[in-house]
Formats: sequence, structure tokens, C-alpha cells
Amino acid sequence: MVEWGMTVPDVPLALHRGESDNAFVDLGDGSTLQLMQVNIDAGLWVIRTKFQAGYKVQTHRHTGEVFAFTMSGSWKYAEYPEVNTAGSYLYEPAGSIHTLIVPETNTEITDVWFAIYGANLNLDADGNVESVLDAGSICSAYFALCEMQGFAKPNVIGA
Repeated sequence: MVEWGMTVPDVPLALHRGESDNAFVDLGDGSTLQLMQVNIDAGLWVIRTKFQAGYKVQTHRHTGEVFAFTMSGSWKYAEYPEVNTAGSYLYEPAGSIHTLIVPETNTEITDVWFAIYGANLNLDADGNVESVLDAGSICSAYFALCEMQGFAKPNVIGA
């Protein structure tokens, strides 16, 4: 017989968040963001972002890995030929640099789930770092935007 060494109270529980449990905050730039989980020590931030047609994210470099799953719409990186559509999975290695763009021709919202380790280093046209987004700054900004936009305090896993 295998001994697992845990009693029932020691077994970690799965944590669930429904789509409406945490608000989508309007970033004021043609996108909304929902923060689902953060682990500041591990540098992890899990977000769901919805983009309008024609949206463009500033060119950025990742200091850690990124995992993305597209639920609707389409998007691509200006630097790559592949287009992400509903059901697409994308892996980004640490150090990758790219510019996310949503085609002007999209007829539906582009809805993407991202698990991001490390920071986004937002770059200017010369490749210099203009700003940094990481688990801590996203968490702070998300909570502030929820309050400013009149949403209940979010129940973000790890926050």
C-alpha cells in the first residue's frame, strides 16, 4: 500500500474563479483586462485580455516565458507571419521581442488568456526600455482600476 503522507486537511484544494468573479477593467485604449492570478514571488501573472479590432500593444521584450491561448478573434505579432485564431496556443520563450497587433478587419472581439512569468519590458523605437509591467505592478493597477471603475474588490488568486 502506498502512503502519501497527507491527511485530508493537508491536501491542497483547487481554486475556481468563474468568468464573472473578477471584473474586466477598461484600460482606456481599446482593451479590457481581467486578472485571475498572481504570484509575485514567482513573477507569475495570469490575465485574460479582450482587444478591439485594430488594437496594437507596444513592442516589448519578455524576461520570462509566456503561454497564450486564443478564445476568439485573431491577432499576430508584427514580426511573425503566423496568425493566432480561436483555439490557437502560443508559447513565447524568455527574451522574445514582439509587437502584438489585432487586424483592423476583425469582426469580433479578440479574447486571449495569458500566463506570464517575469516582466514585460516596453520598448521605444530605438529598443530602450520605457516602462516595465510585472506581477506586482499589474496587481496594483488592476485593483486600482477595479475601484476607480466601481467594481467590487476582485478575488484574485494569490493577491
